[in-house]
Amino acid sequence: MRAVSSQERWIKSRAAASLNPAQVESALTEMASRWPGSLEEFLRNFPLGEGALIHLLAVSSICAGRLQRQPELLRWLAQPEVSTTRRGPRSMFVELRRTAANIADDNFRTVRVWKGREMTRIGLREVAEIASLEETTAELSQIAEICLASVYRHFDAELRTRFGDPATEFTALGLGKLGGRELNHSSDVDLIFLYGDEGQVSARLTKHEWHNRLAESILKVFSTSDPAGALFRVDLRLRPEGSAGPLTRSLESMENYYAGFGETWERLALIKARWVCGSQELAYEFLTHHQPFIFPRSPTPELLDEVAAIKRRIEREVPSEDLNVKLGAGGIREIEFIVQTLQFIHGAHHTFLQERGTIRALHAIAQLELLPSRDVLALDRAYRLFRRVEHRLQIEAERQTHSIPADPVARERLARSLDFASAEKLIGALRNSAERVREIFTRLIAGPTAGTAVNLGIFADEARASRALNELAQGSSSFHVAPRTRQIFRKLRPLLLDELSRCADPDATLIGIVRFVEAFGLRSLLFELLATNPKLLQLLVRTFDVSAFATQQLIHHPHLLEEITRSSKLDQMFFVSDHLAALRDAMQRQDLDAVRTYRQTQWLRTMIRDVIGLVELRSLFQEHTMLAEACLLAANYIVGSRDLTIVAMGKFGGRELSYGSDLDIMFVGHDHRAAQNLLSVLSAPSPHGIVATVDVRLRPEGEKGPLVASLEAFEAYYRDRAQLWEIQALTRARPVVGPHQASFREIAHAAWSIVGRDLQLFQKIDAMLQRIRRERGRGDDALDFKTGQGGMVEAEFFVQGLQMHYDIRETSTYRAIEKLAGAISAADAGALTRAYEFLRRCETALRRWQDKSVSTLPAELAEQRKLAIRMGCKDYESWKRDYGHARERVHTIYQKYFAR
Repeated sequence: MRAVSSQERWIKSRAAASLNPAQVESALTEMASRWPGSLEEFLRNFPLGEGALIHLLAVSSICAGRLQRQPELLRWLAQPEVSTTRRGPRSMFVELRRTAANIADDNFRTVRVWKGREMTRIGLREVAEIASLEETTAELSQIAEICLASVYRHFDAELRTRFGDPATEFTALGLGKLGGRELNHSSDVDLIFLYGDEGQVSARLTKHEWHNRLAESILKVFSTSDPAGALFRVDLRLRPEGSAGPLTRSLESMENYYAGFGETWERLALIKARWVCGSQELAYEFLTHHQPFIFPRSPTPELLDEVAAIKRRIEREVPSEDLNVKLGAGGIREIEFIVQTLQFIHGAHHTFLQERGTIRALHAIAQLELLPSRDVLALDRAYRLFRRVEHRLQIEAERQTHSIPADPVARERLARSLDFASAEKLIGALRNSAERVREIFTRLIAGPTAGTAVNLGIFADEARASRALNELAQGSSSFHVAPRTRQIFRKLRPLLLDELSRCADPDATLIGIVRFVEAFGLRSLLFELLATNPKLLQLLVRTFDVSAFATQQLIHHPHLLEEITRSSKLDQMFFVSDHLAALRDAMQRQDLDAVRTYRQTQWLRTMIRDVIGLVELRSLFQEHTMLAEACLLAANYIVGSRDLTIVAMGKFGGRELSYGSDLDIMFVGHDHRAAQNLLSVLSAPSPHGIVATVDVRLRPEGEKGPLVASLEAFEAYYRDRAQLWEIQALTRARPVVGPHQASFREIAHAAWSIVGRDLQLFQKIDAMLQRIRRERGRGDDALDFKTGQGGMVEAEFFVQGLQMHYDIRETSTYRAIEKLAGAISAADAGALTRAYEFLRRCETALRRWQDKSVSTLPAELAEQRKLAIRMGCKDYESWKRDYGHARERVHTIYQKYFAR
């Protein structure tokens, strides 16, 4: 058995006593194997003591890895001037320049290795507790600045050699923790790049292009992974226009942006802005010019409202995990917001409050007594505790994390590394501090100015709704909204939410509104219109809630909303003659696209009249019919024939068309080509929509028969070969144009009046209805409001059968019921009308959604609830009861008379 050496015993004893025995033993063993001599003896004289080094090995796997791979790193750390004192930026930079003649070689390997060495040194000093929080964050920030300056200088010189002198200056501003000299062990580096003035560097290269190449070159190095180690993650999202904006801007472009589009959150972000590399003079000029923007002398109520809105957003975005020292309730972010808000409000009058660092700013706040001293002390202590915890979490692998580990072992190790007796003690301290911070944060900008948090509980997806509302206020990532527009939206927002709360589907409606606003373009004008005209807002929200088809139409043609609603005739019903008068020019020009556009606009007008209650259900059917008839007549005028008679059938014949209805028609005459041409243009798709969807299957012989038949052929067919359902369909036949109108009416009436004398008529109609149901398949009869028991077809067959039996000429179902007095009781006629109307209302609401034919209820309970709301019912239960009663009444009356 091999004897255990004294060094091995030393390693095992030190590892066993450490916070992470396995990691420490592995690291010390590897380091000892590479060390020329005794590692134990070397560490006896280590400036910070061997305990500090072992503590670092226990809490930082990344530092342990560097020390194992680079024995010379330990020797460097053993120099007292390296590990026991704070290093300034000059000494750091000098040392970096000494290490290589060209630091850009091998993807800036020298800089990467140097950065790793310095990170290890800073980590060692931190765990040894000989560096304050301010010293640690300042040195981490210095490392980032030197890395940036080194890469910048290299590419600036290279681009000057390749493309010439741009004859203007360039600078990089640090924001966030870099700006405040508060970087942690895994911070993003927030930057803004800018250059002096616009112009040409050469005939083919502008100054903007030159500096964009410079920025791209810098970013490429920082974003590239390398075995020698990473540099820093660069985040440019705080620049004007965020991710959608150019990488660099001229000074004038910056000034124009902040003057016209600068937002309150950007003011707060610029509080920490400072020069980090490039031209100090240009950075000074930028910051001096924007002092009034960053620190307004008299913040307006609107600005304070925007700060309050940012505060509410922070409150909403607290993560579900309660032990996140940065983003959690009462965490680092809230402390920083408290400080920056007070700086923003008071900074213009107290220049020494314009500190970039949080701790120094807290001291200024205390001196000015902007907060009670106990609050400032609580914030300072909480900030220091949270930052210590954050550093200890990140030093383990230099990864961006702010959450206390859930693993009990890792949590205990974290607590003991921070000198807490147990994890419970650490968690208790964190929660106590967070509660105190949240209490102060909640009081900040309290009262009326802050407004009340809007309840987003009306939405199924509150997070998505919040993002959509923010997009309305702030614009998308590729579009920026002026401050004036945002102010208008703040007034509009509660009104919008109030209207959305009445919707069947607030989520979908809100998304539709976002898309419409983007399509409308003039956001400020639209918001002003909606904020000052609640009826228009109500109309828009209601329209988007009841019709996805109308939503798409308005998104694609947003001008139609104003065009329709500004019309002085919105409250008037348009008859066929009115439509034809409006279409006269299009007909004279033979402009079918104008007919299609007119139909599209008038369809929306009809739907808007429906939505705002200017038209009752039966009148709505008439309006749909008259628009369809006018467009059909206009198209027939352009491509049809005067010798062709067009007969409207079905609900078109009865003047009872709804949304998504086909036009059932037949042609009487001899001109087959004219009929075919008319069918082609009616349903031909175009960017302007279609004229109409047409169905010609009710003609003699159906799809197998000729498209056009003579008057004599119709008469012979109905006399000799027609089936009952074909003759029954003639009760709705209504010629609309052509020379054979009167003759066809007589042929139709003669055909169904003869059938009406059949003693088995009712039984035959019932048999036909049962066959339709069998052919329908096994669908849920309760959902089938059209062909199901007690459905619309049952009511229509009942009425048509009685019409034929009692020889009542009427194409409208409603008016036919009225004319059946004597055939059925007044009570039954009233009950049948109400039941049929309820079912037609269901159909109308469902068809309106996509402007398509629908004959069954949705099976999902949630969709049925939406239908109930869209129909204006008090609640779902009352709608369900009324629906059941309507079906039951229809079937009871049908059975009562047809079973005789």
